[in-house]
Amino acid sequence: MRAKSTNEENVKSVISSQNRIFSEELKRRIIQDLDTKVITISQIVAQYEVSRASVYKWRYLYSKQFQKQTKMVVQMESEATKTLKLNQRVAELERVIGQKQLEIDYLNKLIELAGKDFGVDLKKNLEPKP
Repeated sequence: MRAKSTNEENVKSVISSQNRIFSEELKRRIIQDLDTKVITISQIVAQYEVSRASVYKWRYLYSKQFQKQTKMVVQMESEATKTLKLNQRVAELERVIGQKQLEIDYLNKLIELAGKDFGVDLKKNLEPKP
C-alpha cells in the first residue's frame, strides 16, 4: 500500500512540475473573464493549475485595465451620490431648525404679550419648582 501511494505522489509531482504552454488566445480569454468578474484569480489558479504569479503576469500583459506602470483612479459613484444626499439632508434639517426657531420666538412673544395683558410674569410661573 505504501509503495503504491508513493508512486502516485511521484506521478503527481512529475505532472505538476511539467511546463505547460497556454496559447495567447486562451490567456486573453482568461484575463477577459477575470476583468469582467466572471472568474476570480483563485478560481483560475485552481482550474488551470497555474501559479498566482503567472495569472498576474498575464493580467499585466493582456488586460487593458492593469497595464504595468499605470495607475487606475477609481471614484465610486456611490460616494458622490452619498455626499449629495447628505448635503440635501443637512439643508432639510437646517430648514426645520429655522422653522422651529421661528415657532419658539412666536411662542415667547405670545407669552410676553399675555403676561402684559394679565399683569403676571408667565415665564416665572411656568418654570418648574425644584
